[in-house]
Amino acid sequence: MHAASPILFLCVANSARSQMAEGLARKLFGARIVVQSAGSKPSTVSPYAIEVMREVGVDLGAHHAKSVDTIDPAGVGTVITLCAEEVCPAFLGKARRIHWPIQDPASKDAAIPRDEMLARFRAARDQIQARLDVFTALLDVPAGPEPREFHASVRVKDLARSTRFYAWLLGAEPKEWTHRYATFVRPELTTNFVLVVADGKDLHHDTLYHLGIAVSDKAAVIRAFELAKAAELVVSKPPRTTWRGTPLHELWLEDPDGNLVEIYARLTPGELSEKPDSLEPTPLA
Repeated sequence: MHAASPILFLCVANSARSQMAEGLARKLFGARIVVQSAGSKPSTVSPYAIEVMREVGVDLGAHHAKSVDTIDPAGVGTVITLCAEEVCPAFLGKARRIHWPIQDPASKDAAIPRDEMLARFRAARDQIQARLDVFTALLDVPAGPEPREFHASVRVKDLARSTRFYAWLLGAEPKEWTHRYATFVRPELTTNFVLVVADGKDLHHDTLYHLGIAVSDKAAVIRAFELAKAAELVVSKPPRTTWRGTPLHELWLEDPDGNLVEIYARLTPGELSEKPDSLEPTPLA
């Protein structure tokens, strides 16, 4: 998570990758962020770069390659290097550094067909765009909860077999197990990992029941709910205290792909003494 600050894209020739990155970032950020690009051995802007950028509405026709030596370090907040096989240019200053290794689409081999060259430049362009999308998503992230523990639950077909595997992987037996789940707790790893029976559901490599984080107390769960609403996140279940199984103060959210994320706090002894006879969840908001 980072604040918006002036960006400098660097590669060797400042002819393809860094030029495309500059053009894409300027289109994305507009006047919000100052964007530059440069290279350690500047040459000329590649015609292929100009062509594939025109396809996405970005004109590099007036761009020219620049030397990194012409850039004032004081005016740069983030340096993003795009070299893959080559040695990236050095840049003095206190700017934050990020490395995005993108294979150079340019080639001195004149035998490579034009269509293949365009495909190479499009691939580099699209990889840079995808990385910029993530970079943008991390700008000015709103305040969130203060996690104390990361939790994950995974559905499994064979509880005994999976428990054996994760006992090996985590180097510990589960803290507890029943016929329906096995819970591994590794305080030194801040890990709370649960295997849950599949109940006949089809499982595959993308299967995930839910993720979760522990926060300090009931108030922190309620605050997480307010923060989630302020951030316009999807709330699956508002904050409540559940009494069946492991009593928890909990809030359920959905991530952008619909995966469930639980924010929870364990009950204090005093709170546990207030358990209702009905064991029905107690709303917290």
